[in-house]
Amino acid sequence: MAELAIIIVTWNVREIALDALRSLIADLEAHGPDADIYVVDNASGDGTVEAITSAFPAVKMIASTENLGFVRGNNLALRHIGFCEARNTALPQAVYLLNPDTITQPGATRTLYDALMANPRLGLVGAQLAYEDGSFQHGAFAFPGLRQLWVEFFPTPGRLIEGRFNGRYPRRSYDAGQPFPVDFTLGATMMLRHEVIEQVGLLDEGFFMYCEEIDWAWRVQQAGWEVACVPTAHVTHLSGQSTGQARPQSLMHLWTSRLRLVEKHYPAWKRPLARLLIAVGMAWKARRAPVDMPNRAEIVATYRNIARMAAGRQS
Repeated sequence: MAELAIIIVTWNVREIALDALRSLIADLEAHGPDADIYVVDNASGDGTVEAITSAFPAVKMIASTENLGFVRGNNLALRHIGFCEARNTALPQAVYLLNPDTITQPGATRTLYDALMANPRLGLVGAQLAYEDGSFQHGAFAFPGLRQLWVEFFPTPGRLIEGRFNGRYPRRSYDAGQPFPVDFTLGATMMLRHEVIEQVGLLDEGFFMYCEEIDWAWRVQQAGWEVACVPTAHVTHLSGQSTGQARPQSLMHLWTSRLRLVEKHYPAWKRPLARLLIAVGMAWKARRAPVDMPNRAEIVATYRNIARMAAGRQS
């Protein structure tokens, strides 16, 4: 068993995934650590499986016949590696969940691994992210609360959007060049000790997509482990600057997950306030949707559906 198991979940992103693997493998060959790479493909129709197995025969391909989503796809690989098996002693020291829309910069994987192993209290670490043009991207956040929900829906001064009011850590924390404590790291890069996964369990499959990394980090900290961002580990996150229009299905997945997060982790007094903010905010977005918005009717219907869900009414 290698020191590190790396899991990448793909769905119709053949060329992006090939680039991600090229940069990752080049980094591992130059800097280590010794790693096994697992790719879980969610029934892609673009030849992802064939392209990856041809270009990288050492990659362990797990080809699903259905789209399992991010959470179930990662859990499939974790079970394949040996997690959740009774008395399994042949586990890697750490597991690294890496998005396919990433480019690993030289030394990033080793830097993350060494930071994780250097501090016995650390259970989960993530890299410093950058957009494709090299500009800074937040890769770590405070757990979402009522203030972040306010920012999501209502006019807020820019200085608050980029500050702790909206769950962002100051740039000086990244610029200091040392691992610093955070609530959670973005799901694009998450490396965990194997003991942590054994203790807290796999990703919660109640989240099809979105918020699963927040839930995992919350559970990791509830179990007594620390979470940190490692700003000297650099990874480019290609999708971070996407300006594509929201899709109704993605919106529904996002807010179904966020409502689940509220119910799982918010204290009892905060849950009704959070649901009220979401209901009012979604109704407000529905009323103010631009006339020329693509798929406006579907988007507005989705906003209203989410408002009803948050208010506890049937859609």
